[in-house]
Amino acid sequence: MTGRAVTVVPMTSSAIAVSGLRKSYKDKVVLDGIDLDVPAGTIFSLLGPNGAGKTTTVNVLTTLTSADAGTIRIAGHDIAASPREVRRAIGVTGQFAAVDELLTGRENLQLMVDLSPVSTKDGKRIVGDLLERFELTEAAGKPASTYSGGMRRKLDLAMTLVGSPRIIFLDEPTTGLDPRSRRTMWSIIRDLVAGGVTIFLTTQYLEEADQLADSIAVLDQGRIVAQGTAAELKRQIPGTHVRLRFASEAELDTAARAVAGSTKDTEALTLRVPGDGGTRSLRALLDRLDEHSVSAEEFSVHTPDLDDVFLALTGHATEVTAK
Repeated sequence: MTGRAVTVVPMTSSAIAVSGLRKSYKDKVVLDGIDLDVPAGTIFSLLGPNGAGKTTTVNVLTTLTSADAGTIRIAGHDIAASPREVRRAIGVTGQFAAVDELLTGRENLQLMVDLSPVSTKDGKRIVGDLLERFELTEAAGKPASTYSGGMRRKLDLAMTLVGSPRIIFLDEPTTGLDPRSRRTMWSIIRDLVAGGVTIFLTTQYLEEADQLADSIAVLDQGRIVAQGTAAELKRQIPGTHVRLRFASEAELDTAARAVAGSTKDTEALTLRVPGDGGTRSLRALLDRLDEHSVSAEEFSVHTPDLDDVFLALTGHATEVTAK
């Protein structure tokens, strides 16, 4: 039995696909050929100093600003040809909570329901579920003006979720929050991704990107200067080393003579050995010490953090990464 071959078009795994994105304001080039690919169900973080183009990128990807050139697909939709479909698929939470402080938490959520195509019956359930999910049930009847900064941010994000967006753009969502509220927001973001949501995150906290992001892109002067996981970015920067601590100065001296290129700290009884942090080089180092009958009390591998990466790539310290 023969039959006609059927071509199956695979579903794209990219929630956000950007190629050659360009944007200028008069004679100032803000985005100069940006390429991005964000897999569905992941957290992507865009880092960059002031004026790098982060806000413009978010504005273009959320249909608030049109691109001068390039192709952009959001949730499988071409942003130029189908902006309405793109808007249906996304949610946006800005740097500052966009809640109406004169309304209660419940009223803020109900307002979003009224503006959405959700039915009245489903809307009541959605409001209740979101209040419970974000631990705002007890404060639901209080004006948002009485909420703490952390509560406002949670309410703002809850409002974004009324339409069940598949992709959420979070523009510095934890700015101004205390450490406890920030970690609560991190937990909420992780839960969203576990449920299949894709997160596009801009942040001024490099620790936040390190903790949350599956992939990171560093934007500087309108161009992507590096892209990869946090670990991959850290490996691009020299400075990875193994630190060994010894029980005595004699053992430290023996180890220093045995390992070329090492630096010793007599006071701390430690030896710093440059390396790539990999298991092969670490095994070779320990074998070298064993050949000279010396062993370390403890050892640790140290790699550059994202602050080091950011400074090396952009020439800016992290204090100026806020927009």
